[in-house]
Amino acid sequence: MKNIITRKLIVDENNELFDAQGMKYVEFKSDFSKIREYSAHILERCPRQFLEENLLEQQLSELIKNGIKHGNKCDDSKKLKVWYDLRHRVRFIVEDEGDGFKGLEEWNDFYRKRQRALYEGNFDLFLKLAAYRGPQSDETDGGNSLIAALEFWNGGIIYNEAKNKVGVVRWFSHGSG
Repeated sequence: MKNIITRKLIVDENNELFDAQGMKYVEFKSDFSKIREYSAHILERCPRQFLEENLLEQQLSELIKNGIKHGNKCDDSKKLKVWYDLRHRVRFIVEDEGDGFKGLEEWNDFYRKRQRALYEGNFDLFLKLAAYRGPQSDETDGGNSLIAALEFWNGGIIYNEAKNKVGVVRWFSHGSG
């Protein structure tokens, strides 16, 4: 059977997505109640054609939320660092002060099994794999935001070796806007 699973979370410390040259930079306190405010601040000058209704704001909010909640454990003495470029595509680098996404490979395995079940029409297994629950998950976590992120960030989702920094990019066709 050919490889049907091409998307996954990647660890590559030297990936070009981590080159912040020419990007804007902002730091935020790890205040969970301000996630939407932080996203709005970053996107206030974003070209309209990149906003895609609320999809971009939702995806950026998820990146910020994960850094604040899972990385910095909502400790407002810890900073969340965000680099962004909204010129010809949408690109973000988000870094927290936490221990990193320790379950990354486990999540990739979950996603591979989930996609294979869907591809093979094994809907019982697919439904059992509806949500990812790792050791750090609470009742509001399900890994589904990562599934949506893999589709949205069509240029990739790359983590550094410590897995506390993520780079993402979304390319748009020249005909948009």
